Amino acid sequence: MSLDLATARRFSVAPMMDWTDRHCRFFHRALTSRALLFTEMVTSAAIIHGPRERLLGFDAVEQPVAVQLGGSDPKELAEATRVAAAFGYAEINLNVGCPSDRVQSGRFGACLMAEPELVAECVRAIRGVTDVPVTVKCRIGIDDQDTEESLDRFADAMVEAGVAALYVHARKAWLKGLSPKENRTIPPLDYPRVYRLAQRLAPLPLLINGGIETLEAVQAHLVNVSGVMLGRAAYHDPVLLSRVDTEIFGAPGAPFDLKSVLATMADYAETQLTTGVRLNNITRHMLGLANGRRGARTFRQVLSVDACKRGAGPEVLWQAYNALEQHESAAA
Repeated sequence: MSLDLATARRFSVAPMMDWTDRHCRFFHRALTSRALLFTEMVTSAAIIHGPRERLLGFDAVEQPVAVQLGGSDPKELAEATRVAAAFGYAEINLNVGCPSDRVQSGRFGACLMAEPELVAECVRAIRGVTDVPVTVKCRIGIDDQDTEESLDRFADAMVEAGVAALYVHARKAWLKGLSPKENRTIPPLDYPRVYRLAQRLAPLPLLINGGIETLEAVQAHLVNVSGVMLGRAAYHDPVLLSRVDTEIFGAPGAPFDLKSVLATMADYAETQLTTGVRLNNITRHMLGLANGRRGARTFRQVLSVDACKRGAGPEVLWQAYNALEQHESAAA
């Protein structure tokens, strides 16, 4: 692990379904050695009954990395935690923020904010089977809840249950009337409410999430909270992550070097291809690497189209790089 977990939480990349898989995390780690990374949410039932290595396996280089669990059955979550903890994750996080219909039907995610006592029971069950720090990620509320009273009640239950930190998405989740996509943008952001909670819960670490798109905004939030979590902004503009170690953690570092990152990922791809992984499963996370540069569109096309072709190998990364260089040379 590059640094202690409490420090790593200063900046984290959010768990995102279908995105923050092991290939994405390896890629992100090539850009920042210090940020805390998260898995996709994995349900407790999937861990118990599904292919564990595929769901939970990761490269040690990814550390520090947290696993996010979804579920509402304390016994099942405890069993899943035993399995997940054995893989060596730095943190166990419980999802109480996802608003999707699929999640609601399974009685986990944001709908659990209406049941703080049950979530607290889940946290205690998880903590009872591991020494790994246990955290919760939630919203500021759901539907018609009063975000002052209900969020305090929920947070107090988490503190009493012994969470090591609380991640708060600064929006309500509207479980009735909004799609998961709409829930990411339509409910208004309320950063001051999260700041008040952070002050109230201190010294418990409180990490803010939601609508944060720049490192300048991260710095502004860090005046009021212990850490900041970025999701889609970090995924779509991954070069942003190359500035995190120096600008957020104050560590010495070199300027972003696309060629160096591609070399790291080409070596990684070569190894992964021998295990049956398809190249596009890796390159799909890298499409934003040339954002803002001439030839970025061609760069994306090569990584997305050519990487899908039968027999595609690491040379595709260099084809994308050379295409970018040609565009920039022609424009010079």
